[in-house]
Amino acid sequence: MVLPFIRSDLAQFSAYKPHPGSDTAQPVDSTQIDRLDTNESSEDLPLELQEKLVWTYQELIENNRYPDGGHEKLKNAIATYVNESAHLSSDTFTPVNISVGNGSDELIRSLLIASCLKGEGSIIVAEPTFSMYGILAKTLGIPVVNLTRDKSNFAIDIQAAENAIKNTQNPPIRTVFVVHPNSPTGNALTTAEIDWLKRLPENILVVIDEAYFEFSQTTLGAELLQHPNWIILRTFSKAFRLAGHRVGYCIAHPDAIAILEKVRLPYNLPSVSLAAALIAMENRQLMLLESVPQILTERAKLIQALSQNANLKVWDSDANFIFVQLQSPNIDIKTINQKLRTSGTVVREIHEGLRITIGTPAENSRTLQRIEAIFSK
Repeated sequence: MVLPFIRSDLAQFSAYKPHPGSDTAQPVDSTQIDRLDTNESSEDLPLELQEKLVWTYQELIENNRYPDGGHEKLKNAIATYVNESAHLSSDTFTPVNISVGNGSDELIRSLLIASCLKGEGSIIVAEPTFSMYGILAKTLGIPVVNLTRDKSNFAIDIQAAENAIKNTQNPPIRTVFVVHPNSPTGNALTTAEIDWLKRLPENILVVIDEAYFEFSQTTLGAELLQHPNWIILRTFSKAFRLAGHRVGYCIAHPDAIAILEKVRLPYNLPSVSLAAALIAMENRQLMLLESVPQILTERAKLIQALSQNANLKVWDSDANFIFVQLQSPNIDIKTINQKLRTSGTVVREIHEGLRITIGTPAENSRTLQRIEAIFSK
C-alpha cells in the first residue's frame, strides 16, 4: 500500500537491516551461536563496572528527571581521552571541540542536515563502506555520489573523486565521508588519500569516521587542528563494549560543534547511557587495555590461519574484524555464509565477501573449525 501523505521517493528505499539474512538458515544448536557479524565486542563489561553502573542507576539517576542535556561531564572526559590517545597536550581539545550523539548515526544525520539539506549539497562515499552515510542522506533527499575503490587494495579512486567534485553541480559536493580504517575492508587511509583530504577546499566538509581507532591506533586528530572543515567521528560501541547504550561523539572546530548543537535533538542521550559512557571513560585502562591486545592477537591468528586456505583471499585489517573473499569457483560466498550460520557462526555477507568480527579465542577457534569443515567437504 502506498500512503498518499508519504514522500514518493521513500518507496524506492530499503530500511537498514542490522542482521541481514538471519532467517535464511538456523544454527543446529541454537544455544551455541557465535555472533561475529556486527563488530561489537564479544565480551560484556567487566563485572565490577556492571555493578558500578547498577549502583549509579539505583543511587544517582532520577528517572523522573530529564538527562543532562549539555553532556558537560562526559565531554570533559572525552576531551581528556582524545588528547591522551593522540599524544597531544592536555588543553589541545576541550569540551568545546566535542559533540555527543545517540550513536555515530545521529551525528552523521546532524552533519547532513547542517551541510546539505534544502538542496544545498551532495555527498561522496567510496563503496564499499559503512552503508549509513548513503542511507541517511537519501532519507533526507540528499544526492549521493558513489565512487569505486581499487580492487587491489580498496583505496579510494582519488582521480574519480576529484572529477566528481569538479563536475557535480546542482547541488555541488558539500560533504565527503571516509572511514579510517574502512568497513568492511579494514584498510586505513593511505598517505595519498590523506593528502587529498588536505587539499580539499574549506567549503567541503570532510567527515573522517574513526570508529575503529582503538584497534588501529591511527588518528587524524592532530591534523584536524589545521583543518576547520574536518570532523572526526568516534564511538563507544566497539572497544568500549557499550553497543547497547548507543553513544557516539565527534571532534571538531568549536564553530562546527556550535552548529551541531543547533541541530541535535534535546536530551538526545538517556541518563543511563550517559552514565555508562562516563564510567567507561573513567575506567578506560581497565576496559581497553585488557581487551584490545587480545583482539589484535586473535586477529593476527585468524588472518594467518585463514590465509593457509587456498580458496580464500584474506585481507589485512586495522580494525576488530577481517574481510575474506573467495578465490575458488567451486563454491559461492552465499553458500559459505549459510553453512557457517547453520553450524553456529553468524558473520556479515557483504561486497562479495564475508566480514568476520574478531571474537573470543573460543569463538574464533570454532569459526576456523567450521570454515575448515565447509571446504573439506
